[in-house]
Amino acid sequence: MLAEISVFPLDKGSSGLGTYVAEAVKVIRESGLDYELHALGTLVEGPPEKIWEIIRKCHEVVAAHSDRVMMNIKIDDRKDRQSAIKAKVKSVVDKL
Repeated sequence: MLAEISVFPLDKGSSGLGTYVAEAVKVIRESGLDYELHALGTLVEGPPEKIWEIIRKCHEVVAAHSDRVMMNIKIDDRKDRQSAIKAKVKSVVDKL
C-alpha cells in the first residue's frame, strides 16, 4: 500500500508548523517503512496494517499539541501487484 499523509494543527499557524509536522515524520521514520518527505506531505510504502497504524499515530502526536488537526490522506491499495514509490515515479519519467 502507498499512502500520502499530510497532518498539521489548524490552531498553531502563526508560529509555523514545521515542529508539529516533524513529530509526525518521526513516527513514520521510526516505523522502518520506506518513505519520502515532500513539501506538501509524506509518501509511505508498506503493508496496510502498518500504514493504518502510522496514520493513527501521526494524528495522535499532532493532536497532543492542538485542539484542531487537519489530516489529508491519499491511498493506493493495489491487490494485483505491489506498488512501489520508486517504480511509480520511474514509470512516468520513462515516458517523458
